[in-house]
Amino acid sequence: MDDELRLRILRLLAERPEMSQRELAQALGLSLGKTNYCLRALIDRGWVKVNNFRTSQNKLAYAYVLTSKGLQAKLSAAARFLKSRQAEFVRLEREIAELRDELGDQQGGQSRSGAHR
Repeated sequence: MDDELRLRILRLLAERPEMSQRELAQALGLSLGKTNYCLRALIDRGWVKVNNFRTSQNKLAYAYVLTSKGLQAKLSAAARFLKSRQAEFVRLEREIAELRDELGDQQGGQSRSGAHR
């Protein structure tokens, strides 16, 4: 599981620990099996613990609560993700500048050659 997926899961669970696995899977755009696999990995690492609670219909359900290790992991993943996105942003800025220069050269050459006709 990559940092981006880990961060998305931890954020969703921090906001709504009572989410069912099905709701979490839908929010993530993942299969239920993949979501279960990811949750198990987070539980095994000690980042998420499972608590039972009763719903308004008096049904037994689960709450996926971030532990202190889970909160720290969320912050670490967010920091790594931010650093990655900032590097990507810088790369994109350079690429955009190069494309603009390229287009400027072509457009300038076209207008000059058009004036000579």
